[in-house]
Amino acid sequence: MPSSHPLALITNDDGIDSAGLHALARGAADAGYDVVVAAPSIDASGTGGSVRSVTEDGHVPVAEHDLPGLDGVPAYAVAGHPAYIVNAAGRGWLDREADVVLSGINYGSNTGRQILHSGTVGAVLAGAHHGWSGLAISLNCGLSRPEAPHWDAVLGLLPDLLDRLRARPSGTAWNLNVPDVAFTDLPELREATLAGSGAVQVRMTHRTADGVRPGGLHTLVTETWEHGEPGSDVALLGAGHPVVTEISQLGSRPGAIFG
Repeated sequence: MPSSHPLALITNDDGIDSAGLHALARGAADAGYDVVVAAPSIDASGTGGSVRSVTEDGHVPVAEHDLPGLDGVPAYAVAGHPAYIVNAAGRGWLDREADVVLSGINYGSNTGRQILHSGTVGAVLAGAHHGWSGLAISLNCGLSRPEAPHWDAVLGLLPDLLDRLRARPSGTAWNLNVPDVAFTDLPELREATLAGSGAVQVRMTHRTADGVRPGGLHTLVTETWEHGEPGSDVALLGAGHPVVTEISQLGSRPGAIFG
């Protein structure tokens, strides 16, 4: 007998073994959704909208996976990036079409226009191309993974956000960032614009080999909350608010070139 519950496709870019993925799947199930989990077999952070996959003997490897506390929930580890996984689902892989794509819960924030590079966000935008609404979710826990992340902060917001998202047109994509504090300590959820630059700042330097360190590009990653425009995700998240932003799909601007 067909289910009367909407279906949530759960993915991420941290990989199938991420505790944030498992928490999100449990939260979606508790919110009344049927759930199928399909996530990269290894970490795929920073892959954006890439549809790259690993092909072996003419197919992309997929392995069934048991997730802790999610008995009966189908889960798959896929040798491909998050947007590839969602795109595969949209092109006939799954027996049932998703009603919503949920991506995360990512360790660390995804803010500003740098979300272009986020595999967490890329999965949701891939779903939007198939007409599915989606929510990319990140926990603002800094540049290192905490021992006890406050997944409850996200899960406390999730049911209401899912209801609001389903009231929007199909193909709506939202980006949610939540402070790493207890749900009971969260201030008001705010709608935010995208900052010109994300809170995470990356600087690249080119070094020559010196006998100790190899030559090539070296990366310095820092995090700062001082440059966000008023009302932006960086400014509001930096002030402690959970923030949600509706993001656009790729489009065109007719008449801009020859007028």
